[in-house]
Amino acid sequence: MVTGEPSGDLLAASLLDGLSARLPESTQYYGIGGPRMIATGFDAHWPMEKLTVRGYVEALRHIPEILGIRNELKRQLLADPPDAFIGVDAPDFNFGLEHPLRDAGIPTIHFVCPSIWAWRGGRIKKIAKAVDHMLCVFPFETALLEKAGVAASYVGHPLADEIPLVPDTLGARRTLGLAESGPVIAVLPGSRRSEIDLIGPTFFDAMELMQQREPGARFVMPAATPALRELLKPLVDAHPDLALTITDGQSQTVMTAADAILVKSGTVTLEAALLKKPMVISYKVPWLTGQIMRRQGYLPYVGLPNILAGRFVVPEILQHFATPEALADATLTQLNDEANRRTLTEIFTEMHHVLKQNTARRAAEVVTGIIETRKERR
Repeated sequence: MVTGEPSGDLLAASLLDGLSARLPESTQYYGIGGPRMIATGFDAHWPMEKLTVRGYVEALRHIPEILGIRNELKRQLLADPPDAFIGVDAPDFNFGLEHPLRDAGIPTIHFVCPSIWAWRGGRIKKIAKAVDHMLCVFPFETALLEKAGVAASYVGHPLADEIPLVPDTLGARRTLGLAESGPVIAVLPGSRRSEIDLIGPTFFDAMELMQQREPGARFVMPAATPALRELLKPLVDAHPDLALTITDGQSQTVMTAADAILVKSGTVTLEAALLKKPMVISYKVPWLTGQIMRRQGYLPYVGLPNILAGRFVVPEILQHFATPEALADATLTQLNDEANRRTLTEIFTEMHHVLKQNTARRAAEVVTGIIETRKERR
C-alpha cells in the first residue's frame, strides 16, 4: 500500500482495519504510509511525508527523490510480488508504479478515483492501463470508470462512518474548554508551510475584521503538529488582541464546536459538511500553479460540498479574490444566516446518508475477493 497524504492515511487505515478482520493474521502490510496506518501494524518502509508535495511548481525540486523512492519500491515489489498492490490516492506517484506492476501480473487496486470529473479528464487512459479495480468514495464515479473499461466499486467514505449524523457541539466545546454560549468560528488555513505562507496572513486579517464586527466571536484553530504551531506563531504574535485558541490537533473537535468555519479547500471541507457546518472555502496557490489548474478544470467549483451537491451551496473565495474583507463578510454571513444554516443541515444530512456505507467492510470485501480470485487462477 502507498499513500502520500493525511486524507489517504485515513482511508488506508480504514481499509487495513477491514482487511485485518478478513485475511490471516500472518498477512503483512507494507509500503509507504502515515501514522494512522502504522497504528494498525502497517510497516512503512518510507513515511508518507516523502510524497506530500503540493502543486506543479513546488514539486519540481522534490522530483529526483520521489522518483528514486518509486523506482526502489518498484524493484522490491517486482522481485518479491505481493498478493495485491493498493495505491491510496497520490495518483501521480501511484499510477506510474501500478502500470508496471499490473504488467507483471500483480493485481493493482486504487482507492479514491482521481477527480477526472472535475479536471484532468485525460487521466482516464492512464487509469485504464494501470488499475485493475478502482475503489470509489463518491457514488457517481463508478459509471464514468466503467464506461472507460475500468472495473470499479462504490464503497462510501470512511469519514461518513466515523462522524455522527448529529454533531455534539456543546460536548466539543466542553472538551476544548470553551464557553458553551456565544459564537465560535473555526479557522483552518492548512497544515503545510506553503499553505500558511500563502493564505495564513489573509485568514488572520479576516479574523481581526470579524472580531471588530462581531466582538463576542471567538476563534479556534487546530495545529496538527508542534512544527505547525511554530509556523503560526509569527501570525499569532502579529494579532495579539484576537480571541483565538490554538489547539494541539483535534481538528474534528474544533469544527464540531464551531458555529461557522473558514477553511482551506481539501478533504477537510467534506469533514465540515458531514459535521453540518456553514462554511467558507478558500485557497491560494502560486500564480503559475493556479493558471495550470484553471485551464484543466471542468467544474465551476473546487470544494467537495459543492461538487457533491452539484451546485454552489457554500461560498468559495479563491486566489486574488480571497481578501480579508471578502472572507470576513462571507464567514459572518454564514455565521448569522439561520435560514441558510437550516438549508445546509438538510443538504449535508442527505449527503451524509449517501456516503455512509461501512467503507472498511465494503472496500475490504472487494480487495479480498480480488486476492482470492487471483489465487484460484494460479
